[in-house]
Amino acid sequence: HSEAGMTASARNFSQAELDKFDELAQRWWDPDGPQKALHALNPARLGYVADRTPLRDAAVLDVGCGGGLLSEALARAGARVTAIDLAPNLLKVARLHGLESGIKVDYRELPVEALAEEMLAEGRPASFDAITCMEMLEHVPEPGSVIRACATLLKPGGRLFLSTLNRTPAAFALAIVGAEYVARLLPKGTHQYRDFIKPSELAKWLREAGLELEDVSGLMYEPWRNSARVIARTDINYLAYARKPG
Repeated sequence: HSEAGMTASARNFSQAELDKFDELAQRWWDPDGPQKALHALNPARLGYVADRTPLRDAAVLDVGCGGGLLSEALARAGARVTAIDLAPNLLKVARLHGLESGIKVDYRELPVEALAEEMLAEGRPASFDAITCMEMLEHVPEPGSVIRACATLLKPGGRLFLSTLNRTPAAFALAIVGAEYVARLLPKGTHQYRDFIKPSELAKWLREAGLELEDVSGLMYEPWRNSARVIARTDINYLAYARKPG
């Protein structure tokens, strides 16, 4: 790790969250495994990104990449992808899958704040055309810190794509009670309601980081079809994208 990676900003993570995802690592790429819903969400997410920014030859950073589902999809669409996460076993799974698939992604184990500091120190902070950060903000202690680091790493005119869960009774009912307890789609304890994020809170963090919110759209998962689509309603899962001025 670089010196930068060891500063206070590098501690914006929860070890319990990382351990939870590490336990899932072996079955991450199994479309019928514990991450079944993630496999269904992936094409909808990729479509949301691809419709709003050109991916061919773009420099893209995938923050909280997990086992590399979206990272590989972005690379397959022609992007040059750097992908970061803090769960070592998941990164191992991502790298192994990349060897099998032949899709090239640069996987690194470090927090986005440390990457921002490292690239600032090297004199090349604004390096990415687009950054994706999907289903991660609700798992970190300080989401605003992640967004600030992303803003530093984006080129002027670059775009940040986010997805998270809204803090509403509907999201509680569906994401926690429905998915975790009734349908057993997700391991118990995957989501904590208090960590869900309202679009107004997300908009505030984006504004404070100097980014302009361009869109908020809902993301609907249909377990009976095991597929997902982008919709207008944002009361459960939602996607958002913001632009760095310039």
